[in-house]
Amino acid sequence: MREFLFVVVIAAIVTYAATPLLRWLAVRWRAFTPVRDRDVHSVPIPRLGGVAMLLGFGAATLVASVLPFSKQMFDSSELKGVLLGAVIVCTIGAIDDVHELDWLVKLAGQLVAAGVMAFNGVQLWSLPLGETVILPAPLLVALTIFFVILATNAVNFVDGLDGLAAGIVGIAALSFFAYAYLIARSYSPPNVFTSAAFISAALLGVCVGFIPHNFHPARIFMGDSGALLLGLLLAAAMISITGTVTGAEVSTNPTAAFLLPLVVPISIILLPLIDVALAVARRTYRGDSPFKADAQHLHHRMLEWGHGHRRAVLLLWFWAAAAAFGSVAFVFLPPLVALGILVGMTLAAGVLTFWLPRAVVIGRAPQP
Repeated sequence: MREFLFVVVIAAIVTYAATPLLRWLAVRWRAFTPVRDRDVHSVPIPRLGGVAMLLGFGAATLVASVLPFSKQMFDSSELKGVLLGAVIVCTIGAIDDVHELDWLVKLAGQLVAAGVMAFNGVQLWSLPLGETVILPAPLLVALTIFFVILATNAVNFVDGLDGLAAGIVGIAALSFFAYAYLIARSYSPPNVFTSAAFISAALLGVCVGFIPHNFHPARIFMGDSGALLLGLLLAAAMISITGTVTGAEVSTNPTAAFLLPLVVPISIILLPLIDVALAVARRTYRGDSPFKADAQHLHHRMLEWGHGHRRAVLLLWFWAAAAAFGSVAFVFLPPLVALGILVGMTLAAGVLTFWLPRAVVIGRAPQP
């Protein structure tokens, strides 16, 4: 655990320290997010924050490769593939942050990055449905690439308020680290130094280091370089364990063993997945491209209901935590206790979401 904590600290420090430099470069290169009808900021904000995140992840990877215990994770090429994929999507995103790219070009970059990771062993080897289901190798590779693209675009879609995407991904990384770490302790023999645990720990550190610069009022945005990077790393962590864990390693209950290995990863990023599903359905119904931006995402709805910028972000963090921690609780706690946590957090998030805009809080009148 101490080496994972060190990884978190290194990723956070390097990301935090590198972000002002990237902000200076973004201003120098005029890499600003313009004020558009769908945006909530009122002045152009520099972006390229994702490059600082990549530096943080790279530093964490370098440190882990020389630590006494974690260096065993580099015996395979998995983490090399993850780092290469991260560099590819961050580079594509950084170019888009400076010079707007067509969505097809960005999609092609995501496909290449996902293919590089799959080639280096970061792919689904089976589907953990009770007894593991083995599918033809080409189909598993296709499912891997699909999930990477889904996760990267889900994070990109939800990146609409200061600190929102970094916070949601940080919560997902923390909960998935707990899942991967505790599952690995049950192995025979136990081996907690897995790619999934490392990627989650480094991703958590990256988000912790970036949020102080990005929370409202943001001094820098992560841009596509950051949103695509966070989505790819989150997908890599989930793929690296989801395709290897069996239902019996998750739960002795037959129903839970059948459902949890797939339900937990999906629940951890449930909020971004809901947002991207609603956006695709909404835009397709209108006859638009699924990648055509609009101002009807979940965070826009929160602002319309009367929440302020910071409160909307904190509430969406709470919703993400309810889904992530509530689902992971079913793996390690008695079912009734886990259900109580899930129901309690969900009810609290719902009450705060719908009651606060109509309440008098600290002398403020309710919103119309």
